[in-house]
Amino acid sequence: MKKLTTKIWVLMCSLLIATIAFMYILSNFIYEELYVSDMEQSMVEVGEKLQTMYRGGKVDDALIARVEDFNAYSHFQIFAVRNPRELSACVPFDIDYDTLIGPSEREQLLQGETVTKVGYEKRFDRPIISVILPFTEYNRLEGIIYLYYPLTKISELANTEIGFLIGGAALFSLCVAFFIAQGLRRIMRPLHEVQQAAEKMTEGNYETRVNVASKDEVGQLAEAFNQMAYAIQQEDGQQKTFLATVSHELRTPISYVKGYSEAIGQNYMTEEEQREAIQLITREASRMERLTNELLQLARTTQEQEELELYPIALAETVREVTAILHASAQIKQIELRETLDEELIVLGDEEKLKQIFINILENAIRYSSVGSKVEITTAIAERYALISIKDAGIGIPKEDLPHITERFYRVNKARSRSDGGSGLGLSIVEQLIKQHKGQLTIESELSIGTCVHVKIPLMEE
Repeated sequence: MKKLTTKIWVLMCSLLIATIAFMYILSNFIYEELYVSDMEQSMVEVGEKLQTMYRGGKVDDALIARVEDFNAYSHFQIFAVRNPRELSACVPFDIDYDTLIGPSEREQLLQGETVTKVGYEKRFDRPIISVILPFTEYNRLEGIIYLYYPLTKISELANTEIGFLIGGAALFSLCVAFFIAQGLRRIMRPLHEVQQAAEKMTEGNYETRVNVASKDEVGQLAEAFNQMAYAIQQEDGQQKTFLATVSHELRTPISYVKGYSEAIGQNYMTEEEQREAIQLITREASRMERLTNELLQLARTTQEQEELELYPIALAETVREVTAILHASAQIKQIELRETLDEELIVLGDEEKLKQIFINILENAIRYSSVGSKVEITTAIAERYALISIKDAGIGIPKEDLPHITERFYRVNKARSRSDGGSGLGLSIVEQLIKQHKGQLTIESELSIGTCVHVKIPLMEE
């Protein structure tokens, strides 16, 4: 494939050739329309003035002499003759009388009109323009005035300046080529930088950036590349962090399971210690299973973006089923689950996915609420959506952590143990599931006061 610079050079050369062709056509047009036409008009004017010297009757020698006297004052050659065949004695070249004054030309002369001829004359090696004006009386051709002039060739017109023109054209072409080369270099430099930066990125160097030196299309391309590089760098960093976090989350329970299994297998423990170790192994295995399931769920919701089959669901009934599932967990911390539900709300959704959304949010509310507090679940209409609000009176979330709360493995309290916290994937899964329902998630929180999670799910249209 040709380079862009080659294509631009081909385009510029094509334009230059087209310009030369146009100038050639234009110069010929100017030669014909200005030089030849002006010469013809001048000859006709001189001939018409000489034509006024004829007073009628036969053309005598005195009139012929008076007309030919003007050769001393004019750069045209002027002759007056009674018969066109007499011109052979006047002009230094052969004349084809039938061509010069044929039937049509003779008719023009009888009508008092002027006849103009332009033809190539071998003797002079150039075209000759001739003008013929009649002496007429009573519709008879008594004689003619014949003017001729060897035209200067178009190349001869510029002969004195041809060296200057060629030199000037060459110098102009060099200047044009220089400025084109400089312009192309200036235009192509950022494109080359983008190309080199793209090659570096393919090698894994995501910190590569391109200098944005202009605000034109090339500058916009460089800026778009920088934005793309930044997004890829962020995504790569998140992926590395994600893999490192997953490895860390799995390594701890695996080390527990491995260590206690080896201790039990080699009889390093008493029966009581073995029972406690087996309980710990079971708990850690359950945590690994839960983490694996959440990772699979997150992969399905973020990568596949599968289309859910949405159907009408009575929202109040679904919320009651969720609170019934978590009622036992709330009782352990003596937390009251208070419901204020609109029984008429019908949403379009996937029942299992909606339950997963509400269970994740309600579990967080119970986990981080104080003992003896309450959690309020309310539903209402908000334009074309059903608004589900779950409000707790727990520890709250700092303002600086709120924008990151739905990121994978994000923990508000980095020092919190994994036994009193989740995996950090719950709200990520919730956010993805809500997006699949074409809904919205909003979280409001104040430290030490509590958190309120708002979920909007589209209502079924009547």
